[in-house]
Amino acid sequence: MFGLIGHLTSLEHAQAVAQELGYPEYADQGLDFWCSAPPQIVDNITVTSVTGQKIEGKYVESCFLPEMLANRRIKAATRKVLNAMAHAQKHGINITALGGFSSIIFENFNLEQFSQVRNIKLEFERFTTGNTHTAYIICRQVEQASKQLGIELSKATVAVCGATGDIGSAVTRWLDAKTDVKELLLIARNQERLQNLQDELGRGKIMSLEQALPEADIVVWVASMPKGVEINPKLLKQPCLLIDGGYPKNLGTKVQHPGVYVLNGGIVEHSLDIDWKIMKIVNMDVPARQLFACFAESMLLEFEKLYTNFSWGRNQITVDKMEQIGQVSVKHGFRPLLV
Repeated sequence: MFGLIGHLTSLEHAQAVAQELGYPEYADQGLDFWCSAPPQIVDNITVTSVTGQKIEGKYVESCFLPEMLANRRIKAATRKVLNAMAHAQKHGINITALGGFSSIIFENFNLEQFSQVRNIKLEFERFTTGNTHTAYIICRQVEQASKQLGIELSKATVAVCGATGDIGSAVTRWLDAKTDVKELLLIARNQERLQNLQDELGRGKIMSLEQALPEADIVVWVASMPKGVEINPKLLKQPCLLIDGGYPKNLGTKVQHPGVYVLNGGIVEHSLDIDWKIMKIVNMDVPARQLFACFAESMLLEFEKLYTNFSWGRNQITVDKMEQIGQVSVKHGFRPLLV
């Protein structure tokens, strides 16, 4: 059985959907209440591969909200992730994806040091961040959507915002090794990590976001931020492809301009309907078919009976692993969401 650990996009969103999740008593509660709310299994899932194989899974709502990070409620945020992992393991789930901020919190606050959660010793090999599949899907979106928009990669400049993160660094490695992209612009907060990435690639210009935007034909946004970001669309080239790989999506509703195409990054479409309700609750456009690529990774590992933390640790994603998960993704009927 596979599992998905997720969370809602904001306190307002959580209050609005509490009824649908089966917790009407949460609907008028503030952040303090959500900080103490325990994880819950709120959805049972059936997925059918195009090969005919069927698998079962469960969705664990962690009750984490991005406001916890924005308000420095770090202990509450870390407790949410560890408790959700223990809840998944206690229910016998073989492989669980840490969706959204769950994996970021795990990495940034070094949660591997807290392997004991009450009476459960966490077995980390039962968990995956899903970042390898997410990075693969974003790269395929760059390749395929640019073609649709008439942007030739061999003449294109691609800016990666969040380039030193787990997904961002993987995206730069793939674009460098597997495409003929003309120029890479590397944007991140940590200058030392940026320098290390540039040294590893042997290419790429280190820039601020303000410097990079007017030069970029394609912007890949994979920075992890609890709040949205304002981009002035007049600064962008036309045509420009913006791939928003963040969660919550930081750009989609804010950048609306002719010639600027915003694509929800890291989203896959499945060939067959999935029996679940959770993607409707997170406002996916076609909830029976579309989902986050990180969640799909745990499904793929369950289909293949690969019970291992396929994506784990920071900056461990190789092009080979992206190709491996990509082949399995195609085999079972997943494809990148396109414009």
